[in-house]
Amino acid sequence: MNKKTIKDVDVAGKRVLVRVDFNTPQDDSGAITDDRRIVAALPTLRYLLEQGAAVIVMSHLGRPKGEVAPKYSLTPIAARLKELIGGNVVLTSAIDGDPLGIEEAKAATAPGKVVVLENTRYTDAEEANDSTLSAKLAELGDVYVNDAFGAAHRAHASTAGVAEVMKSQGKPAVAGFLLQKEIDFLGNAIRNPERPFVAILGGAKIKDKIPVIEKLLPNVDSLLIGGGMAYTFYKAAGHEIGKSLLDSDSLEFCKSLLCDDKIVLPTDCVVAPDFDNNAPRTTVKTTAIPTDQEGLDIGPDTIAAFSEIIKSAKTVVWNGPMGVFEMSNFAAGTNGIAEAMAEATKKGATTIVGGGDSAAAVEQLGYADQMSHISTGGGASLEFLEGKPLPGVIALDDK
Repeated sequence: MNKKTIKDVDVAGKRVLVRVDFNTPQDDSGAITDDRRIVAALPTLRYLLEQGAAVIVMSHLGRPKGEVAPKYSLTPIAARLKELIGGNVVLTSAIDGDPLGIEEAKAATAPGKVVVLENTRYTDAEEANDSTLSAKLAELGDVYVNDAFGAAHRAHASTAGVAEVMKSQGKPAVAGFLLQKEIDFLGNAIRNPERPFVAILGGAKIKDKIPVIEKLLPNVDSLLIGGGMAYTFYKAAGHEIGKSLLDSDSLEFCKSLLCDDKIVLPTDCVVAPDFDNNAPRTTVKTTAIPTDQEGLDIGPDTIAAFSEIIKSAKTVVWNGPMGVFEMSNFAAGTNGIAEAMAEATKKGATTIVGGGDSAAAVEQLGYADQMSHISTGGGASLEFLEGKPLPGVIALDDK
């Protein structure tokens, strides 16, 4: 990545405005169920505090639609950050005319302290990349740091907007350690992968992954297709898919790829009459799916075949589960792929999980610490793999 990082600027005694991605899942009581994104930002925050910086953190959470809503307050996130960082962490209050608590942050900022602004999406000005909000945010810092890969594909006021304003004022706008790590891992996988290079794509809809397939296919040695996506390929090949997922708009695209020997499709799948964990399960060949059944996972023969390809690889990128992993009876395929990637890691391969559902699956199944890198950005990692420019990265200072 040819962008400056926090190591390239002097932050000692400076007010450093840091955009993080603390958009963490919570249960109905507001308790955080997965703090991985908070933990991922700790190296940057700890470094800044160790350098004597005054740290102001900003993040979005959920979709409050531009209104102050207690359900989307960063209160539990600030509390968890305080536990993890073991320091002085305060959260600003949302008030009329100042929903992010920017004025309060100005008064509260001090070296060695972390001030967390309230949810950036408490105002429509955030997603509109409003220049007035960007300018107000820029008043808070002497240095801007983007460490929010998960939001880097959005041109919002707290990502691209504030960076541009601060640069126009002669203030540095640089990357944090997490953003640098994300770009380095994903970038190296695309530009200069060790071979064999294997990509695994799953999830529901083909059309969401068409740009990724088009970008990866010329570069990979094998492209393994699983999850709901696979059934559209079977339909394109003229097979019965029963009640399985079908992306009819992508049939012609799938048909055009059927003769590409880099693409590896499942040979068997687990089917059931209903989308229900307790529904009776049957393993069938992918050419023999009953009309009254739907495919909900890849089968054991496919797990074995995919695993052999993965274990022989030197670089593996995975985006999208192999089945309905949230239901334990249809998680075997996703679990098998995670296990194979863990084995590949042990053999020295670079294994990258591209955010979103696949990252959640690896975490849930207990393989997170056995991957080279798990991306914190679902949509951002997809767009990066597609080769799209990320506004939050482009806006930073070049080296």
